[in-house]
Amino acid sequence: MKRLLLLVCGLFLTASVAFGQGNYLVQPGDSLRIEVLEDSNLNRTVLVTPDGRFAFPFAGSLRASGRTVEQIRRSVVASIKGSFASEPTVFVSVAALSPEDDEEEDELDTINVYFLGEVNTPGLVLVEPGTTFLQGLSQAGGFTNFAATKRVQLRRTDRRTGQQSVTTINYRALSEGASLSRSIRLYDGDVILIPERRLFE
Repeated sequence: MKRLLLLVCGLFLTASVAFGQGNYLVQPGDSLRIEVLEDSNLNRTVLVTPDGRFAFPFAGSLRASGRTVEQIRRSVVASIKGSFASEPTVFVSVAALSPEDDEEEDELDTINVYFLGEVNTPGLVLVEPGTTFLQGLSQAGGFTNFAATKRVQLRRTDRRTGQQSVTTINYRALSEGASLSRSIRLYDGDVILIPERRLFE
């Protein structure tokens, strides 16, 4: 009976999401809310990075840009179902749209970006609107010798919903020539966290 109730609730929620967001194609900069009924530890809000992808546990990097939430949901299910005894129940919704066209922010003289962890000049850095991640990092003095440059975190809080998204950036790959389809633009209140390198990392 309990399993039937969960199934009915799942179908109702899936139908609601599909009705409200079924035709929308996700874009870089959008935030997605992903929930797994069988394991609440996997529930999180993720940011679609400029290359159109997002990271999710057990799934690695998945493509989101140009897809509907239903297509993304199926992709998540297909990628993580091997970690469950039976196919997991996954819900995907658009938590926040890309702030890329935020005209109010463009009118500011400077925006506040915070650098924490293994960076040479931690704390608040004032940058111009439109500053990219790499440009902001240079203004913070770059990394210390103990920085885990493959695990740099960009933490962004949506001002409308209060939801925080975390994007992991592999700076080492960028420094070795990897490219992005679009630069990662910084926004007011962004936090860049550089963790300490692990042993043998």
